[in-house]
Amino acid sequence: MNSPSLHAFLGSRWRVALMLSGALALAGCTVIPQGGERPAPTPVPAQPQPSTPRPPLQPPPSRPAPSPTPTPTQTQPAPAITAGLVQAGALDALLPTDSPRTALALRAFKTSCPVLLRRTDASGLTSGSDWQQACSAAASWSEDRARDFFLRYFEAVQVGDGKSYVTGYFEPEIAGCRVKAPGCETPLYKRPADLIDVDLGQFADSLKGKKIRGKVSGTNFIPFDDRSAIVAGSLAGRAQELAYAQDPVALFFLEIQGSGRLKLPDGSVMRVGYDSQNGRDYTGIGRPMRDQGLIPNGSMQEIVAWLHANPDRAAAIMNQNKSYVFFRELTGPGPVGALGVAVTPEATLAADPTFVPLGAPVLLSLDRAEPNGLWIAQDTGGAIKGANRFDSFWGPGDQAALIAGGMAARGSALILLPIGTYARLASQYGWPPPQP
Repeated sequence: MNSPSLHAFLGSRWRVALMLSGALALAGCTVIPQGGERPAPTPVPAQPQPSTPRPPLQPPPSRPAPSPTPTPTQTQPAPAITAGLVQAGALDALLPTDSPRTALALRAFKTSCPVLLRRTDASGLTSGSDWQQACSAAASWSEDRARDFFLRYFEAVQVGDGKSYVTGYFEPEIAGCRVKAPGCETPLYKRPADLIDVDLGQFADSLKGKKIRGKVSGTNFIPFDDRSAIVAGSLAGRAQELAYAQDPVALFFLEIQGSGRLKLPDGSVMRVGYDSQNGRDYTGIGRPMRDQGLIPNGSMQEIVAWLHANPDRAAAIMNQNKSYVFFRELTGPGPVGALGVAVTPEATLAADPTFVPLGAPVLLSLDRAEPNGLWIAQDTGGAIKGANRFDSFWGPGDQAALIAGGMAARGSALILLPIGTYARLASQYGWPPPQP
């Protein structure tokens, strides 16, 4: 996500260094992983849509023959998962033969390629040159032969034990207005000018890839306003209102999804997307509401119904989540994920970029039928942490909301890497050699 530079805001980096003395000890200063920070929805029980998940893999006897391996770049970070990468068997035996999702995955992969070829992979598993062959071929490859494309250019690996947990997110549509009016008074704020991102890796090698987000108070760097302060009006005169929502509960869930649509009074639609976040930890409210006996299960639909039925207590419940999201208007393709490209409904996954290269295909085999098949890791999320933790994007509309709001699927996951990648990694880091 783009944000104002520290240099532009403070004049020079030395001033930030002075203010950061002791900043890591500040209570409430959240350490933010590199990449996007859209929070994921609270996990909820899956609807009864059974399928048979593929069991986690054991080291297999065979793999697709690799093509010549690319030379790793000098700036590529060492993989964070050196003890937990397992080769899968031949992809032909693993990839479904009749899934329409494979064509969607190819479409999403094509949009990722311009970024894949130039970005630094935070997982350390790939470099831009690894993706060159597949991206060159994808540009002209027909979607009706999508399965052949992935078989030809990719090999499957399992990260860790391969046991996966998948939730869902969607693009909600809520009632709103561009100008404040009676009944439409809850602001969507643009990113405040005094919200500062600090790359801690500039101050210590041990903190590479980590950030904190806050604001300046005198000569100190302190946590930014939390949700309760912002809702109470602390940003008045400090942040510009982008638009207004009719329903604060609906806006709360639009924040959780990270992007959405405002249905305006004249019937037109304004699309808004994530522009930043206040640096506070995301806290799901479903579990504490369930623990207090307020709702039976914790689904999004149950939470919304309770908050609407109890307006006198709703604000306090929502303020338990100190995180607050800022928005910008989207006028082009979108929503845009952490990879910097428009996400594709039913093809985009949010993943932890420490373990999964953004842009890589991911093959899911779960105990719920809808998400099974091939996806592309194009996004990240504040609650999406771990090697096999994913959030599936279902697009706009009521059906998408129904599926995403009840998605909590378990099974196994495989990561698809360009053929030859494992052989290069094994040689470079002394891992077990690839199977013949």
